[in-house]
Amino acid sequence: MFTRRAALAAAAGVAASRVTDSWAQPAFTWPTKPIRAIVPFTAGSASDIVPRTVFEQLSGELGQSIIVENRSGAGGTIGAAAVAKAEPDGYTILANSSAHTIVPWLYPNMPYDPARDFAAIIPLGNLPNVLVVAPSKGFRSLQDLVAAARARPGSIVYASGGVGSATHFSAERFRLSAGIDGVHVPFRGAPEAFTEAMAGRVDFYFGPLTQALPLIREDKLLALAVSTPKRASTLPDVPTTLEEGFVDSASTVWIGMFAPARTPRAIIDRLHQATLKVLQATSVKEKLAKLGVDPMVMTQSEFDEFVRAEISSNGVVVKYLR
Repeated sequence: MFTRRAALAAAAGVAASRVTDSWAQPAFTWPTKPIRAIVPFTAGSASDIVPRTVFEQLSGELGQSIIVENRSGAGGTIGAAAVAKAEPDGYTILANSSAHTIVPWLYPNMPYDPARDFAAIIPLGNLPNVLVVAPSKGFRSLQDLVAAARARPGSIVYASGGVGSATHFSAERFRLSAGIDGVHVPFRGAPEAFTEAMAGRVDFYFGPLTQALPLIREDKLLALAVSTPKRASTLPDVPTTLEEGFVDSASTVWIGMFAPARTPRAIIDRLHQATLKVLQATSVKEKLAKLGVDPMVMTQSEFDEFVRAEISSNGVVVKYLR
């Protein structure tokens, strides 16, 4: 007969077992050493500046230094490959741009799969690319540029921060919509492309707003249009490519954090929550706003689904570039 005394004894045994189990399980102590964050683009690019702005505060939130390492080249695939092959222990993470979802269509023999080999953590924000020209070129509007390109088919030269980069993608979406041909000149990163645009050695560059702003304000470059569906708050007088009549020309650059796919869920969650807290801090929001970065609030699973959907949809555009 199962008496009240037996029931109490059984309950006490279960409780004791749970206490024993809890003591047997090691405490979640990550991180216990510095974290390496790989940025697959050059120092000084928007894909570098935005993560550094966030990591400066995130290191304090996590209680460990975050060491940023720039590994540029091949549209960001060199740096991303290093993270894909890294130990999934949370001590190597990737800060990449929307180029992450473009490169699989341009580099068919990549040593990693952008969807399968990474766990999306959190987006850091999005920003427009802005089409800039040297004032000496004489283009005063986007229509001027397009008219010149159509008058001399194939003669227009346009820069990018590398094949498969977000700057390349913005330029190609605009070019296809405008129905113009030209010569694409990829550079190692945005700083080099801006230098060539200012010198007038390329006719236009669809560069990150973050780096373009000071050059525009100093009259070293002239902004003709932004890539986003809406005007940029930091350049309210500059129209969008859609406003200028170029259908399906809009593109938005986003920047986000990733980890190797087999990284423990507890670490992914910790990184997501800590970064979200930093992004919601007033000081960080103000710094990002000055860079022209808009918030991009998503859960970890929403961001993961978003990345997979972008990989699929970008393939439709890229097939026209071949």
